[in-house]
Formats: sequence, structure tokens, C-alpha cells
Amino acid sequence: MTRAVIAVASIPAAHPYVAAVVATGDDILLLDDPRPLEATTPGQWWPPRLLEPDYLRAHIDDIDVVHLHFGFDAATPDRLADVVSVLRESSTPLVLTVHDLHNPHFAELDMHRSQLDVLVPAAAAVITLTDRAAREIERLWGRSAMVIPHPHVVPLDVITARDTTAHERAVVAVHAKSLRANLDPEAVMATVVAAASARDAVVRLDIDDDVFDHTSHWYAPERGERLLAFRDHPDVDVRVHRRFTDAELWQYLSEIDVSVLPYRFGTHSGWMEACRDLGVVPVVPDIGHFADQFPCPTFVFGPGLFDPASLDAAVGEALRTEPTGPDFADYRRHQQSAIAAEHAALYRALSAPVASGRADGAVLV
Repeated sequence: MTRAVIAVASIPAAHPYVAAVVATGDDILLLDDPRPLEATTPGQWWPPRLLEPDYLRAHIDDIDVVHLHFGFDAATPDRLADVVSVLRESSTPLVLTVHDLHNPHFAELDMHRSQLDVLVPAAAAVITLTDRAAREIERLWGRSAMVIPHPHVVPLDVITARDTTAHERAVVAVHAKSLRANLDPEAVMATVVAAASARDAVVRLDIDDDVFDHTSHWYAPERGERLLAFRDHPDVDVRVHRRFTDAELWQYLSEIDVSVLPYRFGTHSGWMEACRDLGVVPVVPDIGHFADQFPCPTFVFGPGLFDPASLDAAVGEALRTEPTGPDFADYRRHQQSAIAAEHAALYRALSAPVASGRADGAVLV
């Protein structure tokens, strides 16, 4: 017997995480992202049209399951409640993956929690990435969440082919990126430099160049200049460049041994997973649920809180930690298969009463 095709509207669809967890096949169809009216770049999915209640209502007959991951930052709780109403009226199940309990792009927590106050109770199924996050969801909303771990970030063939030759001196890295709200590299750099120097390692500091571009949303020249001052240290390599492409990021990770994540707040991290894929040991703060993704060195760091001694010890532990090898790709391959199977089983269970046959390649326009 041929199964009916289940049309999944993922928000977003064009995202590496979604590509890793949704295995399209005979009965699972991942719908393309509707193109936003104000889109300026090819493949742009934000702001997601499926979070416009009128648009969603007009296309709801083409959808069996809505799965929300990201992209609701700018949606007010009232608008999300309207979206939920459309889904309820049509008996379309909502799956919510709670990646963030504190949005890393905003220091203020209330808005994100207000959004989750609408979404978590309304979801037919809630997924998160770690046991500790699931316990927090249970405490805050009384909902039981499925725990499905984060899949690999780096392509499996890149993991398999990576060079395992040891660097002449270990490289401890901090990537400031665009200095988004939860990143505070200035607070940790002096300790990172001292910890690395004490262990005959060198430090690499990367900064995205939009920090110095006055036309950029991320323009923060004063903070950028304070980081550039570390160029004066003989064992610190400071590099300013455009945001990495995926291939450039994989190359960067192949050039370092330890990555210190100076996150003042947050929940989970895809960067950590990319590090793990390519044999880099992440050093993470003890807030959020970063350390619950997989075992790694931690340090005391959070809003208004920093213990330099704990960071020094964590860097030392990271430099002694045996990294993953190329055979880690086999583990990631089996893990991804299991993750995709869990998602597919959930979609089938939720859509069983309503899924109907439809042609492959359905697109929302």
C-alpha cells in the first residue's frame, strides 16, 4: 500500500539543520520556503511568509504539518496567536523545535519567552536538543519535549577527509564573529592569551569585517579596536575578514585546536557541533545547555559573571583532550539517519488522519 504524501512546511526549509533532520522520500515532501515580498537575495526565506496569518490561511490546504524552528524573532505574540488560530481552525498540527530558550541575538529575554508562551502550549509536539532543555521546558510550560540531538554540521565527506596532522603549536581560537548580543570576546581574551601562553600554545582571534563597516547593522568600531589591540601580543594572530562561507569555515576549523565560545547567554550551539565534527575541542560557558550537547570543558561565564581561573583550567583541559577523528563521520552518519527517522515517524503520526496524496514538488508561491 502506498502511503499518502505528507507535505511538511518547515520554517525555514532552506536551512542546513532542516536539511539534516528531514529525509524527504516517498511519503515526506519538504515544501520550499515561500519567497518574502521584500526579498533582496536569492534563497532568502526571512521574514517567513508562513508566519503571516492571511498568507498561511490562503495556503493551508497545501500543508499537512507545520514545523517551526527559527525566524519568529520579529513576530509579536499576538501575531503568533493568530497563526496558531489558523492552524487550529484547519486541524493542521504544529511541531516546534525549541532551539533557544534565550535568543542569542537579544539580551532582553521577555519577548522570546512571550513568544514561547504562545508556541509551546499550542504545539502538537515539542522537540528540543538536550535533556536539560527538556527539563526546563517541563518546568516552564508543563510540556514534555522529545529530545533529539543536534546532527552533524560539517558535510560527512569533509569530516572523513580532514587532515589530522598536528599543528606545530596548538592553536586556541576565539571568533568574535559580528559581535552579536551574546558574544563578549573582550572579557575573555586576556585570560585566553595567558592560558595559552602558559601551555606553549598560540591564540587566533577572528573578527568579521562588518564590525568596522559603518553601513553595517553590526558596526561596532570601538569594540573592534579593543580587540585589534591584541595584535601587539607576539603569540596572538588577529584576522579581520568577511563572514566565512561554509567552505572557509571548515578550513578555519582545520587550522585550530580549541575554540573558546564567549557566550554571555544562550541555549544550544551549532558552532560547537561543527567543532566536534572537525576535531576541535570547544570550551563553553556553564550557562544555558551547551555542556549538555556533549561533554566538553566549561567555564563560569554569564551575564555579569566571569571566573578567569575556571577559563584557564578549561583551556588546559581542552588542550589535553583527545579530539574526534575522521571515523567520527560514521557515528554522525548513523546519528543523522536515526534523527531523520524520528522526525519522519513524528510527521506520520501527526498527519495520519489528514494527509492526502499530492504531486511531488509542491511549492508555496
